[in-house]
Amino acid sequence: MNKELKEALDILEKEKEISKETLFEAIENSLITACKQHFGKADNVKVEIDRDTCDFLCYAEKEVVPMLEDVEDDCLQIAFEDAKQLSKRACVGDIIRVEIKSKEFGRIATQNAKNVILQKIREEERSVVYNQYFEKEKDVVTGVVQRYLGRNISINLGKADAILNETEQVKGEVFKPTERIKVYILEVKNTPKGPRILVSRTHPELVKRLFESEVTEIKDGTVEIKSIAREAGSRTKIAVWSTNPNVDAVGACVGMNGSRVNAIVDELRGEKIDIVNWDENPGNLIQNALSPAKIVAVFADPDEKTAKVVVPDYQLSLAIGKEGQNARLAARLTGYKIDIKSETQAKDAPGFRYEDYIDEYDEEYEEDYEEYNE
Repeated sequence: MNKELKEALDILEKEKEISKETLFEAIENSLITACKQHFGKADNVKVEIDRDTCDFLCYAEKEVVPMLEDVEDDCLQIAFEDAKQLSKRACVGDIIRVEIKSKEFGRIATQNAKNVILQKIREEERSVVYNQYFEKEKDVVTGVVQRYLGRNISINLGKADAILNETEQVKGEVFKPTERIKVYILEVKNTPKGPRILVSRTHPELVKRLFESEVTEIKDGTVEIKSIAREAGSRTKIAVWSTNPNVDAVGACVGMNGSRVNAIVDELRGEKIDIVNWDENPGNLIQNALSPAKIVAVFADPDEKTAKVVVPDYQLSLAIGKEGQNARLAARLTGYKIDIKSETQAKDAPGFRYEDYIDEYDEEYEEDYEEYNE
């Protein structure tokens, strides 16, 4: 029996990732519970289990009293005559161990002991799963689409199911059961029914984590993603910077023949990704962020976090983008409120002196915003 118990504990530890010590404690508690059910109390009951052999001993600590008539509570006391049969050294007033045979427990007590063990195993199993996915919070995992729950989707992550809410789904994306997709774990909650995991396909960090897994230079810290702006399902802009002057940050993210970025685009179902160089100079950063549009001049106010941008007339629509998307993403990427004007609009603006800056502008240009207004 002890050999079978040991094998069962080994299997539980391996499959459920529950420590043996926890299981031993559950068995000890279950035996104490059975004693309480059988005798009505178990304050003086102790259980010892050998961790190596799985031999266990269940006993009650009882006080030795002189005569049988002196026994007021047979759960707590034992007559001297009976005590001598258990231990020849027993004396009145001593506390001796009286073994309790678990086979004597009734059916109800045994069933309750079993329920205690099963309940503990379920609790530990939920705890193990919760801790496993809590560590993966704010990270990307691969899941299998199970079924639609109304407008939400149930995603199996292996040992637990996650919920992809309608608000976290990309418009236009349709998934089939058994399809494998990557999701970003937003939050892991511990509930009485087990961990509740919320995931997302729209979060900007999803794109960031995909680049971290796909681009070796980002993983080892050579290239950093400084900023990211996303309109899920349509376009994402990321600004990258290299800590090594010999490494091209944008080139590393794009990969040979676009292999790296294309793998991410495929995972995002064709979402366009613009990768630009990060620059400490806000003017240069804004110029990069508005690519592929060509910029004539940028005037940025770091204090107000605003910028005026002048583009060639034929580049105005490209700079603004469809429904203002390019300008909107550039503003999110840089943190600046960007006002874009064509050269014609800029020349016609009150107090605007085109000749004051157009010939002097270059990529390193950084002129104070107030001087420009003057």
